[in-house]
Amino acid sequence: MAPFLVQIVATVLARWFAHSWRDAIRGGLGVMFLFTAASHFSDLKHDLAAMIPPPFTGELCVIYVTGVLQVAGAIGLMTPRTRKWAAWGLAAMLVGLFPANVYAAITGVTLGNSSVTSLWIRTPLQLFWIALLLREAIVPMQSAESHSRRQETV
Repeated sequence: MAPFLVQIVATVLARWFAHSWRDAIRGGLGVMFLFTAASHFSDLKHDLAAMIPPPFTGELCVIYVTGVLQVAGAIGLMTPRTRKWAAWGLAAMLVGLFPANVYAAITGVTLGNSSVTSLWIRTPLQLFWIALLLREAIVPMQSAESHSRRQETV
């Protein structure tokens, strides 16, 4: 649940500096992925490794790789040339990592001595993040020129 709260706060704060809500949402997602990536290199890394289903349960290399991918994806979301591919990659990673959330919920894995987010909360959150990322990947950005023309006609 903490990543969702981080994303919401970061999105609202980013809106003060962003040109559009879409930019703010992308910024919020980037901050959220940096936040979750940080846990991959903290004391929580062993708890995260316990979430991985067999045969890779406990493998720290998987945790490190996914942490690096989250950092790369967050940076990629902020870069116009790479944001589309970063969004696709992060969406694919969320889909690929979802079995770890299921495994953790079923087996009672804890994160920092707390229960993992229940699946009835985690599943809609994952779908929400995937939808935001796919929107970024599929829907083309409007140029500043067409945006200003649209506002002039209103």
